[in-house]
Amino acid sequence: MGQLGSILPLILLVVVFYFLLIRPQRKRQQEAIRMQNSLTPGARVMTTTGLFGTVVAVDNEDVVLEVAPGVETRWVKAAIGRVVAPGDAPAGDGAADGTASDEEGKNESEAAVDRNGDQDSSTKQS
Repeated sequence: MGQLGSILPLILLVVVFYFLLIRPQRKRQQEAIRMQNSLTPGARVMTTTGLFGTVVAVDNEDVVLEVAPGVETRWVKAAIGRVVAPGDAPAGDGAADGTASDEEGKNESEAAVDRNGDQDSSTKQS
């Protein structure tokens, strides 16, 4: 009975590691493989390195992505991180976002010029 008492915590530790670490990792791995095997031409994807592209062709273990108009690159299926839904645009893609921030920057610099009397803030007045 004494040996069982000393081995039981070790067995319990192995069971806990299995349910908390090994099983969820295996499940994520199977989902990634399922997603990579279900790629079809026309799908918008993001690679594991963060490159966005559209699937043009799918070979055995390769995927051809169009990353810009007329620019196609070949990737291993394992390098595809996720399929991007049409509403999930990359953060820097929106033209409206860039325009708005440019206008705000111009307004701030114009206000600084008005406060300084048309002089650069780095020059000293004598």
